[in-house]
Amino acid sequence: MYFKQKFGKNGEDLAEAYLKLINYKILEKNFRCFRGEIDLIALTGEQIIFIEIKARHGKKYGLAAEAVTEKKLKHIYKTAEYYLITNKMEKNDVRIDVIEIYIGKDECHINHLKQVV
Repeated sequence: MYFKQKFGKNGEDLAEAYLKLINYKILEKNFRCFRGEIDLIALTGEQIIFIEIKARHGKKYGLAAEAVTEKKLKHIYKTAEYYLITNKMEKNDVRIDVIEIYIGKDECHINHLKQVV
């Protein structure tokens, strides 16, 4: 596994641990279909959350969430729609979140942006 892949995987693992800590139930990790990919799908109460995770070393080149473009959001939306239909969850309340993770030498910061769409 390459450095960027390991770094991204570490970010996803941190996001998953954070979500479990705040009592979210993880339904899927790295869900893929012909429409796209979603990093995490979680459940809190009756709401299903589709989560895009962006990990960075710092903010030198901008905020991590800025990498979630309109095009990426469209892919997430279509993939989420497919997931809901195939799992017969169309009636559930849903939202799309972005989790920014900044990993430094001595610390880690998590920023959870809710309902980005």
